[in-house]
Amino acid sequence: MDLATLVGIIGAFAIVIAAMVLGGAPHMFLNVPSLLIVVGGTLFAVLMKYELGQFLAAGKIAVKAFMFKLQSPEDLISEVVDMAAEARKGGLLSLEGKESENKFLMNGIQLLVDGHDPEVVRTLLTKEMNLAVERHDAGSSIFSQLGEVAPAMGMIGTLIGLVAMLANMDDPKSIGPAMAVALLTTLYGAMIANMFAQPVADKLNLRAGQEAMSKRMVIDALLAIQAGQNPKVIESMLRTYLAEGKRPPEI
Repeated sequence: MDLATLVGIIGAFAIVIAAMVLGGAPHMFLNVPSLLIVVGGTLFAVLMKYELGQFLAAGKIAVKAFMFKLQSPEDLISEVVDMAAEARKGGLLSLEGKESENKFLMNGIQLLVDGHDPEVVRTLLTKEMNLAVERHDAGSSIFSQLGEVAPAMGMIGTLIGLVAMLANMDDPKSIGPAMAVALLTTLYGAMIANMFAQPVADKLNLRAGQEAMSKRMVIDALLAIQAGQNPKVIESMLRTYLAEGKRPPEI
């Protein structure tokens, strides 16, 4: 569970809702027509931009903004260095049967054990990495579009409310509800965009970058193992991926 995402979203909505409650009449901020315009209109407008399968899959991808388990770079380096030492002593076949929670690493190890050329290993793993990045980009782009469309639908709702208000100026009782629709749709659109859709899109982009870096580390490590490089050299090479503060003093 990613606490930053969870705490951020809950905290943002909690503060806004608390402000509404402290205002004395929270029910004023609930308007069904406004919700239908913004939520329904946003979802259907964004749906038109994608295939149905892509749109529905975005929900599964969004889970990675809240629950994302990725092997830390330090643990990955330690694991591949141990594999490099074992392969240098017993050959690549000694890695057969090795187990790891990193499926991408295991796929690469299998390619080495099967005796594929380095260029084949690089090509296959790079393609797998790029396809994973594309899937993440597709998911994050849907949430980015939700963040862009929601305020626009809020503006459409505002115009609808203003038209209804101006068309019934002779009926004072209708002015209040029409004005509520006008203002609340703008509020709902801004909340959906800035407190949910865009933050999720940005977090998915962050996750995609982290996963791509992890996969690049694996590719570099496997090619170095296949070339028979010294495990210490492999470790030094992989630690260049780390932030300077996490590198050993000698790097």
